[in-house]
Amino acid sequence: MLSRIWQDFLTIVREEMGSRVIETWLKAVSLHQWDQDKNTIYVQAPNVFVKDWIQGKYADVFRIHLSRLFNVEGDLKVVFLSPSEKKDLITPAVLATSKNTQSARITSNGLMAASIKQVTRLNPEYTFDTFVVGSNNSLAYAAATAISEEQGGYYNPLFIYGCSGLGKTHLLHAIGNATQQRDPQAVVMYQTTDRFVNEFITAIRFNKVHLFQQKYRKLDLLLIDDIQFISNKEQTQEAFFHIFNALYEKRKQIVFSSDLFPRHINGLEERLRSRLEGGLVVDIHKPALETKIAILKKKAALHNETLSDALAEYIAVRVVSNVRELEGLLVRILAFSSLTRQPVSLELARKVLAQTPSVKAEEKIDFERITSSVCKFYSYKLSDLRSESRVKDIALVRQVAMYLMKKMTDKSLSEIGVYLGRKNHSTVIHAFDRVQDFMEKDSELRAIVEKIESEISR
Repeated sequence: MLSRIWQDFLTIVREEMGSRVIETWLKAVSLHQWDQDKNTIYVQAPNVFVKDWIQGKYADVFRIHLSRLFNVEGDLKVVFLSPSEKKDLITPAVLATSKNTQSARITSNGLMAASIKQVTRLNPEYTFDTFVVGSNNSLAYAAATAISEEQGGYYNPLFIYGCSGLGKTHLLHAIGNATQQRDPQAVVMYQTTDRFVNEFITAIRFNKVHLFQQKYRKLDLLLIDDIQFISNKEQTQEAFFHIFNALYEKRKQIVFSSDLFPRHINGLEERLRSRLEGGLVVDIHKPALETKIAILKKKAALHNETLSDALAEYIAVRVVSNVRELEGLLVRILAFSSLTRQPVSLELARKVLAQTPSVKAEEKIDFERITSSVCKFYSYKLSDLRSESRVKDIALVRQVAMYLMKKMTDKSLSEIGVYLGRKNHSTVIHAFDRVQDFMEKDSELRAIVEKIESEISR
C-alpha cells in the first residue's frame, strides 16, 4: 500500500514540478513507515545530503499531497530520515485496515472512493515574488496579478498559452497562492487536465458524478493546467462545459493554461472553444538572454548562492528556450558543488555541463533572417511584405512569413504584426491559421514552406 501511494505522489509531483525533480531528488526516496495514531509519515532518503535538500525545499509539497493521499484530517507530520536514522524505527510500516476506514481510502489514482475530497494542490514555492518578469511574459504576468486582486470580471476566463517549460504553471500557482493570501476563506483549486479527466472517470465508476459536479461548482477560483489534453474527450468536455457555465454565471474566476492557442486545439467542441476564447488570451514566449540570466540569478539566490554575470550567461546560452531546463542545469551545478564541496564557479559549471549531452548553444533566428529567406525564395522585397498591397500573391507570401515568424521565434503576435506593418495581432493569427490550412490541403505549398524553414534553420 505504501508503494502505491508513493507512486501516486510521484505522479502528482511530476505533473506539477516536472520530471527533473523526480530524477534528481526523489528517484531513490521512499515511504518507510506510516504511523496513523500520530498522523506521521516517515520518508527514507538515500543519504544525508538528499534528506536535507528535500526537507528544506519540498517539505510543504510532501505534507500537502501526502495529507490527501493518506486521507489525514488534521496536520500531517512528515519526518525525513537518513540511512543511519532508519534503524531507530522499529514499528513496521502499516496502513490502517479497520473496516471503518478502509472503505474510504484512496483508489489507485489518488481519489477517495466514498467521496471526492477537495484540495488546493498549490505549490507554495510558485509565487509572484519568485517569478521573473521579462518581455516574453510581461502581459501574462500583468493579467495574472490583476485577477489575483479582483476576480470574475473582465479577464474571465484568463487563458495563458505558450510552449512547455516557460512558466505557465508557475503563474497559475502564483494566482492561487496570492488569492488565498488575500482571502484565506477563498475556495481555490489547481488541477491538471489529466487529473481532472481521471477524477471524472473515477466519479463515473463509483457513481459519484453528482459529488464531482458539486465539488467544482463550490469553487471561487479554478486553475486548469494543460487544457489541450481535454481534446477528443467528449463526455469530459460535456461535464466541464457545465462546470464552466456554473462558475462563470456566479462570477467566479477561471484560469487556463495550454501549449496551444484555443483555436488550434483539435478535437474541441465549438461551444467550449468559444468559452476558452471568451475572456483574455495572452501568450508566453521564449525568454531573451537577459531574462534567462535574471532567472538564474534569482533561482540561485533562493538557494543562498550568488552567480557572477559570466557564469549566469554561460549557463543561459546553453538552453535555447525552456526555463524548466534552465533551472534544471542550475540545480545540477549547485548539487555537484555541495556534494564535492567545491565553490560554484565558471570552471565547475564547465565541468558539469560538459557531461550533459542535451545542452546546446543558443541558435539565433530572428525576423530579419526569416523575411530574408522568404523574400529570396519568392523574389519579393521586405517593403512588399510591409506594404498595404492586397494582391493575392503578395498577401500569401506575407502570410507565409508571419507563419514562420510565429513558429520559429520567441516574439509575440503583436511584435510580428508591427514588424510587418500590421496594426494588431489578429492579422497574424489569421495568417497562421490560413497557411496551416493551406499546407494540409496543398502538398506543394507545404513542401515550399518546409524548404524555407529548413533554409532558415541551417
